[in-house]
Amino acid sequence: MKKSTLLSAAIFFSFLISLAARAGGAGAPRSSDGPARTDIPRSPDAFGDKGRMADTSKMDWWNKARFGMFIHWGVYSVPGGIYQGKEDPSLGEWIMQHEKIPVATYREYAKSFNPTEYDPESWVLMAQAAGMKYIVITSKHHDGFAMFDSKASDWNIVKATPYGKDILKLLAEACRKHGMKLGFYYSQANDWNNPGGAAHKGHWDKAQDGSMDEYIDKVAIPQVREILTNYGDVAELWWDVPTDMTKERAARFLPLLSLQPNMITNDRLGGGITGDLSTPEQHIPATGIPGRNWEACMTMNDTWGYKINDHHWKSGRTLVRNLIETSSKGGNYLLNVGPEPTGKFPAPITGLLKEIGAWMKVNSESIYGTVASPFERLPWGRCTSRVEPDGNTTLYLHVYDWPASGELTVPGLTNRVLSAKLLANGSELKTKKNKEGVLIDVPPAALDTIATVIKLEIRGKAEITKPVEAPPNTLTKAEKRDGWRLLFDGKTSGDWVGAHTGEFPSKPGGWIIKDSMITIQNSGGEEAKNVGDIVTKEQFSAFDLSFEFRLSKGANSGVKYFVTLDENTSGSAIGLEYQILDDKVHPDAKLGRNGNRTLASLYDLIPAHKPEDYIRPIGAWNTGRIVVYPDNRVEHYLNGFKVLEYVRRSPAYKALVAESKYKDWKNFGEADQGHILLQDHGFEVSFRSIKIKTLK
Repeated sequence: MKKSTLLSAAIFFSFLISLAARAGGAGAPRSSDGPARTDIPRSPDAFGDKGRMADTSKMDWWNKARFGMFIHWGVYSVPGGIYQGKEDPSLGEWIMQHEKIPVATYREYAKSFNPTEYDPESWVLMAQAAGMKYIVITSKHHDGFAMFDSKASDWNIVKATPYGKDILKLLAEACRKHGMKLGFYYSQANDWNNPGGAAHKGHWDKAQDGSMDEYIDKVAIPQVREILTNYGDVAELWWDVPTDMTKERAARFLPLLSLQPNMITNDRLGGGITGDLSTPEQHIPATGIPGRNWEACMTMNDTWGYKINDHHWKSGRTLVRNLIETSSKGGNYLLNVGPEPTGKFPAPITGLLKEIGAWMKVNSESIYGTVASPFERLPWGRCTSRVEPDGNTTLYLHVYDWPASGELTVPGLTNRVLSAKLLANGSELKTKKNKEGVLIDVPPAALDTIATVIKLEIRGKAEITKPVEAPPNTLTKAEKRDGWRLLFDGKTSGDWVGAHTGEFPSKPGGWIIKDSMITIQNSGGEEAKNVGDIVTKEQFSAFDLSFEFRLSKGANSGVKYFVTLDENTSGSAIGLEYQILDDKVHPDAKLGRNGNRTLASLYDLIPAHKPEDYIRPIGAWNTGRIVVYPDNRVEHYLNGFKVLEYVRRSPAYKALVAESKYKDWKNFGEADQGHILLQDHGFEVSFRSIKIKTLK
């Protein structure tokens, strides 16, 4: 995979997420829980000469599948991220380049690559049990090592290892036996062992030198011909990292595609050739990708290839919601596994696959063969849909936040409801319509904490009126029914007082309430030097907090939680902090570690993984959200996109604190309850629509 697109393992605890990814409209033409837009301006050649939607006949199976397994496996699994006794911070499969390992030294690893526990049939069965419909495996990654018997280079699994068997042949046989579609990843440009192959950032060993054109003609093209000829039907060909791949060089590969006329190709060959699929990596695009088939490839931890010490696993909940999120935007989810050098999947992978499979066993109908959501925004979750042969529509409502009121509002839906039922058990649900849309009576508790699915059948195609935007600092009827309340009414200081004074600070140049906003004014950029922070009078333990904020250029602020005020600091009070920052201008964005002081990060602890299209420009309103569950799971969101997740009080959390600026504060962030704080950092930042719901 592209090295630049995945943060190093040190970024951490994106099991603690990541990426994974909830919705929201961050400055995009529509919020991310809506359908893929076709009216977003694009240059005429935005997709290159073959950038139109691919021929639908060969894409039919793929568009119904929605879920596949990516496998990154090769010689790089032997070092497993360790070189000369030290841990390499890069991706597992990039260790050769990152450590500048000489070719001869790296080739020694092949002598220890003996995956005697490789059982391709068990891999296929695990993928099927998880609900995956296809597999894409690395036939050759950037280290140039072929996982098949190649006549074009002896640097392969059969000739260079004690194992001596063709990995792809065995997997292809297992896939055919169980009806699993199989595709191959092939690194067409980067090859750090075969002379002449490209190297991202250049060669480091004279043994790598040679003609790239000769490499293409004598190694790459023959090997692609081999994988397209010797293993039966190939469902998908996954190119990657087209370093130095000119239009002329890329064109030399195209005649090979006729060997597999029904094969799907991606957009990474190079030379302006975009194939059938776009491939966002480690993120789910805010609005899908209009006019294109697309496949979001993402990892379970922080690496693609196996790393011994990468234990930063995402939760099953996050992975399932990533699948839902991708499907709700009309894309496919290609979820990666990195096997050990023995041929086994690491235990956390098998556990996560089982967890995903348990949800899919009940709810797969809401994923397979569905299309993007017709809704612009759903405050409680996501939607997938299907137009039925009779012209009616089935909406699958994936409810993340179960309504405490017993009523779920489907905003703006005007169609006649034919039926509503819980997908898990078929229980019928009563519905009614009002000005808000369709209201569904639901049981007191969710059936599944990951996502409970309601199957809603409606007459005709979905017709949705855009809900009237609620004015700032107000609650909708649905929010009131569900237990939300305002912490700021837009007029008075109400629930807010000075962190160290007990009264709302009214000093000129400090906090002001004006134009339905509460604003800290510019005082030169010094932390808490003017009037200081403000906090809620009340303390909270488990809660869902939503707030809008607007940055001035270069501004810095924060929303802190679990603030006890017991530390009696002279500056800003101590607490867990949702960072509010102009990342492009303020120097704090480049401090800390791995971006853990950037916008929406858990300040100085965990970086926010946020695609650019979720960040709104300076002067525009953003929506932040902090969710603290009763079991101490915590999530940060930016404009509806989940940017990080962690578990308060966990060993992983404590390890992060031990390496941070908070290491000397005993039990930092672990209080049973605390105040919410808005920070005075000496820059102009405005807040509004601050609302909270207690979680039980």
